[in-house]
Amino acid sequence: MNSIPFDNFADNPIAPALSCFAVVADDETDLPAITKALYVGTGGDIVLRSARGEEDVTFRNVPSGYILDVRVRAVRSSGTSAADLVGLA
Repeated sequence: MNSIPFDNFADNPIAPALSCFAVVADDETDLPAITKALYVGTGGDIVLRSARGEEDVTFRNVPSGYILDVRVRAVRSSGTSAADLVGLA
């Protein structure tokens, strides 16, 4: 594994992601990790629950190639038409 030059610095919300994972929208299950942001490969609507949210919220017409700067704990399949989502954590 390559060394990470900034490994001795504390991670924070505006620092670049240290890991990425494919997001599978699911109405019941939370993501494996809370994200710093979501990359949207194919645009559309995204129904999500934020890290501290009590209810789901819909982001409408998110364009392809956009990075949605929201800490997300769940992406719901019902109502989500965007695809190729990647969690940045």
